[in-house]
Amino acid sequence: MKLLKEFKEFAVKGNMMDMAIGIIIGAAFNKVIDVLAKQVLLPPLSLLSDGNNFQDKRLTLREAILDASGKVATSEVAVEYGELIAVFLDFVIIGFTVFIVVKAMNKLRNRAQDSSDETVVTPKDIELLSDLKKLMEEQNKLLRSQVSK
Repeated sequence: MKLLKEFKEFAVKGNMMDMAIGIIIGAAFNKVIDVLAKQVLLPPLSLLSDGNNFQDKRLTLREAILDASGKVATSEVAVEYGELIAVFLDFVIIGFTVFIVVKAMNKLRNRAQDSSDETVVTPKDIELLSDLKKLMEEQNKLLRSQVSK
């Protein structure tokens, strides 16, 4: 029963829900990036390579060998570097997008934690700590003035 209670607390506190939401959004985001890379960015790049499909780029090490009846006796050996470039492009797009999102979130968090910025609602814990800091500074000033007299 204790294990079930701990799991319930874990799920309700948001850790599990935050993770699930992140995974779902990440999966949908992956589809968007895949289409952006393969359908939007790779076609113009393929024009630079004589109009060939960029994902079909390969370096053939050994051609397929056919026997007398036309069947493949020895299969082709090739390094398919086009798919690697497509996946690398996906990675760069995802990395840059995540960087932009994290940068924006950090900016918003920093603004929210700045108690002197009144354009954003400051969380109560930050506000209380800021008030406590101000009171301690005032108290220290009073103590210094009494010691110097």
